[in-house]
Amino acid sequence: MISDPIRQREQRTGWLLILPALLVLALVFAYPILRAFWLSLFTQNLGTQLLAEFSGLSNYGRLLGDGRFWQSLWNTTVFTSASIIIELTLGLVFALVLHQSFRGRGLIRTVVLIPWALPTAVMGLAWAWIFNDQYGIVNSILSGLGLISENITWLGEPTLAMLTLVFADVWKTTPFVAILLLAGLQSISDDLYEAHAIDGATPWQSFQQITLPLLTPQILIALLFRFAQSFGVFDLVQVMTGGGPAGATEMVSIYIYATVRRYLDFGYGAALVVVTFLLLILAVALTAYGLSKTRINLSGER
Repeated sequence: MISDPIRQREQRTGWLLILPALLVLALVFAYPILRAFWLSLFTQNLGTQLLAEFSGLSNYGRLLGDGRFWQSLWNTTVFTSASIIIELTLGLVFALVLHQSFRGRGLIRTVVLIPWALPTAVMGLAWAWIFNDQYGIVNSILSGLGLISENITWLGEPTLAMLTLVFADVWKTTPFVAILLLAGLQSISDDLYEAHAIDGATPWQSFQQITLPLLTPQILIALLFRFAQSFGVFDLVQVMTGGGPAGATEMVSIYIYATVRRYLDFGYGAALVVVTFLLLILAVALTAYGLSKTRINLSGER
């Protein structure tokens, strides 16, 4: 039994060790949010861009009736949900394949990471050319196969533009998810599968009862990373569609950028940042809670 003085000394040592990390987090994370909240309490004076008047929570009241914000939030939700579902599914499949032993496995694992390593803005520009309705290779291939009789305006129609964004995002970030899940697969002992097979379990039963429960922490990490990144996507959308056509692919980040940089409405832009941050934290917390309950159910714990 560890005495109280020893326990207290260990706790103080632990706090001292993590204090530098907490200070860094406070500087790069907490301070900007608090600063944004303070700015959101002011309204820009329309007569001059140099004066701001204290307006309390009026910017948040304005936000509730802002249809453009809610539309951009819906676009962001659709993009994030579709991207994450596809990326987790494909990432798990790729991770299972890369976990097997085959000739050239190391080279394949390296090549798979190339899309993730490439700059997003550069690849966004490349995908914009690939899906160009006049010169894009996608229309050329489909025309050559006889599947279309006229060019498709991929980036000019609302639904197709969103699909192309999801496709480009999935292509780039699925390798990241696959590598995270592959690391989790490598931490699972082969003895568990051998013992399960001796008991008469099929590969699918082993996947359900061993792989998924033990892989849940890595799935959670990948999900949280990708959720935060997809929800705050900017460069890919800005390069490929700019939020068009007619705002069909305008994400919250694009709207905030336009509010602050184009309209110079810093107070309202700060309010948008604060509300988006709170919604993101809430979504992450609910997702983490749901996955933890799923892990308990899969592992058979009560």
